[in-house]
Parts: sequence; C-alpha cells; structure tokens
Amino acid sequence: MRAYRMDEFDSLDGLVLHDQPVPQPGHGQVLVKIHARALNYRDVLIQRQRYAFPALRGVVPLSDGAGEVVALGAGVTSMNVGDRVAACYFPRWQAGRLEMPMAMDQFGCQRDGMLADCVVADASAWVHLPAHLSYEQGSTLPCAAVTAWNALTGGRSLMSGDTVLTLGTGGVALFALQFAKTLGARVIGITSSSQKVAVLRSLGADEVVDRTQHPDWANEVRRLTQGAGVDHVVETGAIDTLPQSLAACAANAEVALVAALGAGALDASALRGLVTIRRVFVGSRASFVSMNRAIGQHRLEPVIDRAFSFDEARLAYEHFAAQKHVGKVVITSE
Repeated sequence: MRAYRMDEFDSLDGLVLHDQPVPQPGHGQVLVKIHARALNYRDVLIQRQRYAFPALRGVVPLSDGAGEVVALGAGVTSMNVGDRVAACYFPRWQAGRLEMPMAMDQFGCQRDGMLADCVVADASAWVHLPAHLSYEQGSTLPCAAVTAWNALTGGRSLMSGDTVLTLGTGGVALFALQFAKTLGARVIGITSSSQKVAVLRSLGADEVVDRTQHPDWANEVRRLTQGAGVDHVVETGAIDTLPQSLAACAANAEVALVAALGAGALDASALRGLVTIRRVFVGSRASFVSMNRAIGQHRLEPVIDRAFSFDEARLAYEHFAAQKHVGKVVITSE
C-alpha cells in the first residue's frame, strides 16, 4: 500500500511516499481503507517541528481521516466490515478528562496517521460517520469539528439566545458558526474580506464584522450587542486577537481558547472583566459521538475549500500553509 512518511522535518521534501505491506488487525482492532483525509494547522506545526509534542521521525502524518472498515480483528463486536468511520484525534481518550500519557498518543504525531491507503487501530479509536456525509466531508470532523463542538458545549452551557463570536473562516470557526446556529445562538463573525463576509452570511451568521473596516472590531461587536457584549468566544486567532476578544465579552462570558497563541504579551488590563478562559484541545470520543448525533439530526455539511489527490499531498500542505483557504483542505485517495 502507499503511505507518506515524514522522513525529515522542516521541508516538504521530507514528506516521502513509501510502498509498504498492508497492516493486519490484531485483537480488538479494525483495518480501515482511508478514502479521504483533512489537514489541520497542527499538521503544519508538526512538519515544521513547532508542535507542542515531538513527532516521531518517519511517522505517517495527519490526524484526520475517514474510510471503510475492510477487516476485523478477533473480539471486535462494535463494528462490521463495510462500516463508514472516522478516526478519533486522541485514539485512547474515550471520555472524561484528558490525561497524560494519552494526550501524547495522537495519529500523525506519536503514531502513524491517515496519509496512507490503510490504517489499523483499536475499534474504539474510530466513530461511525453520519449517514448523509461523504468520506471527504467526514474526514474533516476529527479535529476541527470536535474542537468547535467542545468549545461550545464543554464548558459554560450555551443557551438559546446567547451570542457567540467567531474569528475567521478556518475549519474550527466555520464549524462553530454552524453548531452555534443549530443550538439557537446568535452569531457574530469576524473576517477580513467581502468574499469571506458572504461565506459567513451564507452559513447563517447574524452579523459579520470586516476587521479591515473596523480594526478595533471589539467596539463594533459591542455596538451590535447594544453594549452588552457576547456570551461565548471561539478564539481561533493569536495573541494579537485575544485582547479584543476579551474586550468584546459580556460579564460572565466564556472564551474557548483554541488557538496556539505563540509568543507575545497580554496587558493585565485585558483580564479585568468577569470572563472565564478555557483551553480547548479537541475532545474525547464521547464528544465526537455526541457531535455526530447533532450533525446527523440537522444534516449539517462541512465546508470544504479544496480537495487534492493523494499524489498532490505536498501541494495540499502548501495550499493549507498559505492560509488563504476557506473551510477545510482535503486529500482524497485518487
């Protein structure tokens, strides 16, 4: 079978295509033929050796993939050959709190990931796809969608009528917008171009603020909320956006901190409000299953920016790293 391995880091020349035997499922495991996989920013960080956890040299990259179960190991009763499934970002995080060392055990980092024709893993490391989604759509769920779901449902309860603030048009932001509308919230989106304003409007955003026209966009968000501020922020920006996100908050709001903030400083004045900041790191298998029920019930469809063929994996990385995409970037098996 075909499998890309990160033989060297820092340059995409190190992403090398290999031919290797198809793995066989052991006890409690399933073999999945991967039909599509999606890129996340963590994959770029891993390739550049800037991720929070060190990746194994020679690892098969990518955490997100969807495919068809083609073989069962002994003792598997939760899945059948032919089932359509997606991988869990953390294969061992089933429910509850994320603990070490399960946090380090991630597809595409400490264990081989999805940029291969087939992947073998415990049956509990996979979830069934919503029936209406294609493999390409399903491949976008494990990281970005679960992160957005956890950002809105894992802390302060999101109630109908709450106002949610999203930043940008990346995968997490767009999933957060869709989920928030499904849960009955009002959504204000921050973006940087008229084209992206139209995308956010088409997905149901109630208000969109173009930050090129409103550099101090927190003031505009407060105007749109009659001075009250927002109840939830899904913070997918960086250290430079966090002060404005905090300034846009209502009393007792929650900021779900999704972004890898990087280096920088935060003025203490930004932290004076009654705001909770909660760090979100994807979510458990239980969160994934709960999210899929909501996706299936409301027939939500992920936004895909562009799909690349398997042979175009390096081009997919380059396109994603340029950060001009709207929605998810997918690599198919064709």
